[in-house]
Amino acid sequence: MNQEAAPRLGMFVMPVHDPNKPLAQCLDEDLELAVKCEELGFDDFWVGEHHSSTYENISMPEMFLARVLGETSTIRVGPAPVCLPYHHPAHVAGRLAFLDHLSHGRLNVCFGPGAIPTDMEMFGIDPKDMGPRVVESINMILKLWSEDPPIDLDGDFWSIHLSENLDGEMGLGSLHRPLQKPHPPIYTPCIRRDSVGVRKAAARGFRPFSHHMIGNEVLRSHWQMYTEGCRDGGHEPDPSHWSISRNIFVADTTEEALAQARSNSLGRCIEYIIELTRRSGDLDLWKRTPDQGDDELTIDYFLDEVIIAGDPAEVTRQLRELREAIGAFGTLVLVAHDFDDKASWLHSLDLFANEVVPALGAS
Repeated sequence: MNQEAAPRLGMFVMPVHDPNKPLAQCLDEDLELAVKCEELGFDDFWVGEHHSSTYENISMPEMFLARVLGETSTIRVGPAPVCLPYHHPAHVAGRLAFLDHLSHGRLNVCFGPGAIPTDMEMFGIDPKDMGPRVVESINMILKLWSEDPPIDLDGDFWSIHLSENLDGEMGLGSLHRPLQKPHPPIYTPCIRRDSVGVRKAAARGFRPFSHHMIGNEVLRSHWQMYTEGCRDGGHEPDPSHWSISRNIFVADTTEEALAQARSNSLGRCIEYIIELTRRSGDLDLWKRTPDQGDDELTIDYFLDEVIIAGDPAEVTRQLRELREAIGAFGTLVLVAHDFDDKASWLHSLDLFANEVVPALGAS
């Protein structure tokens, strides 16, 4: 996001839905949102992956995004993240390469761990192995996207062997590679302050994607770690590669926007995440500073310091302040919420795209 042009725009469907709403309706509304985003000029559409949650209920984002591709023509799509510990790397490499061709090169990729404890239990993953599994999987995927068989990879968690049954005349042993060269843009999720993982990912040329629940102090630390990682890898940090997600709600008046953001699906989503991380002992993830008290992490705190809600002029002002506080970034990613009141959410999107974005571009 710079001062010469309006920012690139993304939408992130976590998803968090009303667990009492039929799953098919949730998916239909998420698809409707994707089409609406393209109509309004959004650049990226991201979808999360969760396997055992009634709230976060998209288990295979690549399948959902394939449907999105059929309803759109320009918007880029991406799973955010592909939960690598739950899948064999050869399967991930093959299906993403396939999806890149199916999309005609509209694919973004975000690699990361999972976050739902029941997902880890179901797949038999020890939480302490999540990070090492992600790294090993990425290494194998990139090899499969760049090297020809014979391939013999033995890791701590997976093995890939393709050497004994190769038959070039019959096309046996040929692996799909992505359409985009050398591969689609790879993003890494950024949550924790001073993350060594972000630094290592940046050294490999991966792009940072910062979480929507964190404040400016942690966002600045993400940029710092990304910058250090880029220089470790011998390349210059590029602000245009940084995506920042925010919860944004726009209404005709600021009073109306704040009241709705507190009580609608946005506010309920924030309270859901607070409680989920409280139960797992991870509330520190959302703290402004390490010494902030647990009891301060309320919906009021997030409305005051993290959520952006107001009329178009107020939302524009807050986004300018965000830019001034953390520096330049490339893509502003809005967080999608359940259509508890579809009319108000569509109106918010219209106000954002037709009034806030032009004002940012003219600033």
